[in-house]
Amino acid sequence: MRKIIAVLFLIAIFSTSYAQRKNIDSLARLLAVAKQDTSRVRLLARLGNSYVRIRPDSAILLAQQGLQLAKELHFQAGEAASLSALGNAFSTTGNYPKSLTAYLEALKISETAHDLDAMSRALSNIANIYSYEGDERQSISFTLRVLATARRTQNMRRLGIATSNLGDSYEKLGILDSALFYTRQGYQIALKINNVGQIGISLNNLGNVFRKLHQTDSALFYYRQAIPLFRQTEDDDAWAETSIGLAQLFKSLGREDSSLYYARQSIALGRRGGFTARILDASKFLTEYFKQAGRPDSAFRYQEVLIAAKDSLFSQEKTKEIQDLTFSERQREQDNQEREARYKANVRAYLLMAVVLFFIVLAFVFWRNNRRNEKAKKLLQLQKEQIQNTLGELQMTQNQLIQSAKMASLGELTAGIAHEIQNPLNFVNNFAEVNREMIAELKQELSAGNIGEAIAIADDIEQNEGKISHHGKRADFIVKGMLEHSRSGGGERQSTDLNTLADEFLKLSYHGLRAKDKNFNAELQTIFDPNLPKVNVVQQDIGRVLINIFSNAFYAVNQRAKREGPHFKPVVSVTTSVRNRTVLIRIKDNGNGIPDDIKAKIMQPFFTTKPAGEGTGLGLSLSYDIVVKGHGGSIEVNSEPDTYSEFTIILPVAS
Repeated sequence: MRKIIAVLFLIAIFSTSYAQRKNIDSLARLLAVAKQDTSRVRLLARLGNSYVRIRPDSAILLAQQGLQLAKELHFQAGEAASLSALGNAFSTTGNYPKSLTAYLEALKISETAHDLDAMSRALSNIANIYSYEGDERQSISFTLRVLATARRTQNMRRLGIATSNLGDSYEKLGILDSALFYTRQGYQIALKINNVGQIGISLNNLGNVFRKLHQTDSALFYYRQAIPLFRQTEDDDAWAETSIGLAQLFKSLGREDSSLYYARQSIALGRRGGFTARILDASKFLTEYFKQAGRPDSAFRYQEVLIAAKDSLFSQEKTKEIQDLTFSERQREQDNQEREARYKANVRAYLLMAVVLFFIVLAFVFWRNNRRNEKAKKLLQLQKEQIQNTLGELQMTQNQLIQSAKMASLGELTAGIAHEIQNPLNFVNNFAEVNREMIAELKQELSAGNIGEAIAIADDIEQNEGKISHHGKRADFIVKGMLEHSRSGGGERQSTDLNTLADEFLKLSYHGLRAKDKNFNAELQTIFDPNLPKVNVVQQDIGRVLINIFSNAFYAVNQRAKREGPHFKPVVSVTTSVRNRTVLIRIKDNGNGIPDDIKAKIMQPFFTTKPAGEGTGLGLSLSYDIVVKGHGGSIEVNSEPDTYSEFTIILPVAS
């Protein structure tokens, strides 16, 4: 009997998958002959939604075409549908700010058109974004609004999705009894209306809940039931989530091989479909897995994937965009509520004015209250303008501080430049004096008719002239470097030998500190890769980065030397190398090191561990902006307190 059921189940899967592909082909054929009217807008939105979990890039293109046409036709329902499809595609690729922007715009249009079904869809999508961002409380707030709207319209499909999503949010919050209650409700509704995709998602969610309840047999049962449905609907995103759930489950059971298999399957599915959130979960799991397994190379490789995915999903810019959008939406809802309240107040006032004198007096009270509200709004507007002015002044002050920090680094170089430029000038002067004496000898030999001796002297003079030219160019390089460093930025990229640049600025920074503290000495070690390729960079900007890090290194070893006494030997080393089409500059010192509790803060603006008056807290922040934002590279920090600190500047060769 079980074999017959399994065969029928596989036939059903094949039939539904075939039907889905047939549906996409059918929509594509209809689109090919559709006119530029509202029906084409609907087709573009439907086809875009069909591609969301298969080919998100195609889904974005189709949704954007539908949105453009809907705007030209002033077709509000089409705009809302296209924005919904566009938000779905951006959500799948992990671009949550763009996704939330599209959904909020769709909600606004649906509210204006009083389209309850479209409003319900937009609210559900917005709730999903907040869930992906980890704000489950906000997600639950929007999901409850979806439930209320779905019940009013008796939309069972929307009701089932919202109930299942509510269970998912409670599961993520660890409120497992509520999670199990709502997830089971959503599963029953999905079965009732035969929503195959939602059945699979509900099964996966049940697996997650039972896994957290440590009921492994039940969790394994539901996970395995979900996977064939995801294959049937070609939902690689949900499949990847189920795979990482299985990996965690098998790891808890001690079945390491199965755990590793499903984790790798999850990250492969995430990469295949461009599902950044799934890549993040899988890479996080694999990083911890290989750390515990004692395989640091594999752990480091997946940690790099983890960092890239986390930056993609939760970078400071994206987080700020989400916060701004959330604030704007709250402000819009508040404005809607205030407009509705004012409208009701005015209606009541006009009705009451028609009754009796008592109600006229009462209407006056309402008017007075309204006036108070207006005054409060004006006061709030004035405060808002004052805050904006204050913010502008703070930004101006910040820019001035940043420029001061840049010029301060120039001052640090002055003494070092004076020392470094003296060497080539001494060579120039010495060889010039020698040439003057040899020219006198040349004249004597020529007068005596000794042509051979004269030619030999002329050859020596020529060699000396070459040395004069070499050391003159070196002095010229140092001066040009100082001038480039003094500029305020915006320079052009030039093909640069980073070995030479690092060597020059190491010496300049060292002698700059020596000029201020004659007792300071340190050993400078350089290991330069002779095959290092040249990189297109803004030389004065990378020079600032090197100066900031060198200065911090010398400061650190100097502080430790003062603490430990004459037996301590300060060492600052610079190493260059090539790795995977990137150039690495490692700057290491044996100074005080960086405590773990502040390591994450050192790149923040105005954060400094130096005493007041010795640092602005802008050096590393500027360096981070120059390398990451200006050159598309990265800065890595490794440190052990009281042992060493190492900063690694990573620049792409094709920058």
